[in-house]
Amino acid sequence: MEFIFLCSRVNALILLLTLCSPYKFIQSPMDFGPLNLLQTTHEASLDFGRIVFNTPSAVLKPQSKTDIALLLSSLSASSLSRVTVSARGAGHSIHGQAQALDGIVVEMESLPVEMEIHKRKGEDGISFADVSGGALWIEVLKESLKFGLAPRSWTDYLYLTVGGTLSNAGISGQTFKFGPQISNVLQLEIVTGQGELVTCSRTENSELFYSVLGGLGQFGIITKARILLQDAPEKVKWIRAFYDDFDTFTKDQELLVSMPDLVDYVEGFIVLNEQSLHSSSVGFPGNVGFTPDFGTREKPKVYYCIEFGVHDYQLEHMNIDEVVRDISRQMSYMQSQLYSVDVSYFDFLERVRMEELSLRRQGLWDVHHPWLNMFVPKSGIVEFKDLLTESISPDDFMGLILIYPLLRDKWDGNMSAVLPEVGSTDQVMYVVGVLQSANPDTCNHRCLHDLLQHQCSFAQTAHDQIGAKQYLGHQPSPLHWRSHFGRRWDQFARRKSQFDPNYILGPGQGIFTNPHSASSALR
Repeated sequence: MEFIFLCSRVNALILLLTLCSPYKFIQSPMDFGPLNLLQTTHEASLDFGRIVFNTPSAVLKPQSKTDIALLLSSLSASSLSRVTVSARGAGHSIHGQAQALDGIVVEMESLPVEMEIHKRKGEDGISFADVSGGALWIEVLKESLKFGLAPRSWTDYLYLTVGGTLSNAGISGQTFKFGPQISNVLQLEIVTGQGELVTCSRTENSELFYSVLGGLGQFGIITKARILLQDAPEKVKWIRAFYDDFDTFTKDQELLVSMPDLVDYVEGFIVLNEQSLHSSSVGFPGNVGFTPDFGTREKPKVYYCIEFGVHDYQLEHMNIDEVVRDISRQMSYMQSQLYSVDVSYFDFLERVRMEELSLRRQGLWDVHHPWLNMFVPKSGIVEFKDLLTESISPDDFMGLILIYPLLRDKWDGNMSAVLPEVGSTDQVMYVVGVLQSANPDTCNHRCLHDLLQHQCSFAQTAHDQIGAKQYLGHQPSPLHWRSHFGRRWDQFARRKSQFDPNYILGPGQGIFTNPHSASSALR
């Protein structure tokens, strides 16, 4: 055993010397024993955004958490290391956040999927799942449903890795009720930037625990997570209501999130044109008879839709239809413009998959996605909406604009995720997702460049004037990242020095610069 470990350590150091040399890898897979290090792959420089394409020098396809620890400990041990490392999950970043120019990309989906479901015993027991960081949320859902359980908090799209969403926050329509996914984690297993394998929680190694959750991959790589579970409902009553007034729309959204004992899911979107109405309805199996007049190009008319869900546990003493009627009586949607349908819990959580398959059939999935997601203070949501609708043309916009409220007290301020800095009395904030697509057949390189420039300018204006903060975002420089973190920057930087002092991890985010990296020398 000691001999095998020594050989592994020697191979890792050979790797280190190779990466630090001025010569490129030879054009064939490299054999570094159990590290399974390979020549770079096409996927390692590709993500969902299809905007940034940074090529690494090598790819690690780990077969165990030990492979990751060995790589990082070897790199960290050399003060001359110029090598950076990014963990790549399902590749759904937008701006190359999981890429590593001339570094190493760790393909987390190569880790064997490990999953153990623990069902609660007794009144006070809790149910949880121990899952590997490279597991997809759809896999967690399928396995937990076998026990009549499911995670409490989700993302809209389930083909993302556990470690990937926990490195950001993980939000969806359940966030108002249970908080983001990072608020529903009991324990983590982390490989730090120094290659140390650490188990952490709120009570054990808590500083690392809080750092990694929402930490943008800067402090460690998540190899395992313990996720809170709840009893899974049989069905979901899925409701959509349409509005022609923004104030009424947001007022009803805030009404719904004030009823967590009755409502289980709340989202919403802006209906700009026929395309946005159609694309948002692909997964909704009900017959929507909403046929709006969108006005003219000179004077467009914009509509809004609230989407909410109520879990149906098929209990004799609970009539879901009566619950929905009681809720809807308090709402002020357009007359006769409320639609509902009963779906299985699984199909409800899989709703975005239906949209994906539809777009794939049209050849519109593997296109540019210059998405922008922002957290907006309640006090600025009207101004934000006005800025947004003034800056886009309904006739030309292709995609969807999500908008729905979250509650700040469901987020843990010790974690690394950044929210708008507002008064403590303003519990409501909004998330707005401008999920725009740009088809290369109709939007050339110059067109995409202009879209990104416009988006960057809009995000900066929203930040400066309203105090909005980007989520899953990209900042043009480390200085802009400091502004993004605001008063929390010192804490974030201190944590980086503690858990990744050589600045090896997460180069694609552009928050810190490895002073020894080859790409840094070119700046």
